[in-house]
Amino acid sequence: MNTLAHDGPGPWVLFFPLIWAAVVVGVVTVLRRTGIWRGRPDRRQGGRPAIAESSPIAVLGRRFAAGEIDEEEYWRRLSVLDEQFGRVAKDGAA
Repeated sequence: MNTLAHDGPGPWVLFFPLIWAAVVVGVVTVLRRTGIWRGRPDRRQGGRPAIAESSPIAVLGRRFAAGEIDEEEYWRRLSVLDEQFGRVAKDGAA
């Protein structure tokens, strides 16, 4: 048993850099998937992907919220946009 302690660390010492590389790759993967790595917030809101700020549906929603168009015109235009661009959820929420 005494000879094993004096022969050096052996080939298992190579596993330590592999373990650290796996930890670093895992951390970078998690940070990139959550958006922290790229400096942007998470793109998911309420289980659905967020609508882009300049999308036609978002512009229509802002115009309706500001009172520029009435509810009838909002739903009419939304149905046209829904046919043209499609939406993620068909439950009436924009």
